[in-house]
Amino acid sequence: MLNMTRSTISTSDAPAAVGPYSQAVRAGDTLHLSGQIGLDPATGQLVDGIENQIHRVFRNLKAVAEAGGGSLADAVKLTVYLTDLSHFARVNEIMVRYFDKPYPARAVVGVAALPRGALVEADAILVFQG
Repeated sequence: MLNMTRSTISTSDAPAAVGPYSQAVRAGDTLHLSGQIGLDPATGQLVDGIENQIHRVFRNLKAVAEAGGGSLADAVKLTVYLTDLSHFARVNEIMVRYFDKPYPARAVVGVAALPRGALVEADAILVFQG
């Protein structure tokens, strides 16, 4: 059986976990980032508008990735959840400001609602090169 160390990641540069979960969990060379919504970590408040929320989501993911010893360049899988799929193109436009080629695999999922009335949420899986 594979012996894999497991540790949790936490940073004040992203919103604190508000339930029984961690901002991220590292297992071996893989870092699993919990879903982030557009909360400003300084105020705990949701930022206004879809564009600001998309930027905040990616900044929050970036902060957690860095706290875990990596960067968004290590992302191999990204899942984006949108309450309105008409914002799909805007996600693409903003995503390229945070991710470089080769881009991670990605799914975009339309959902009925997100916590705190957020318009967008994203989570990611990062893999570190040994």
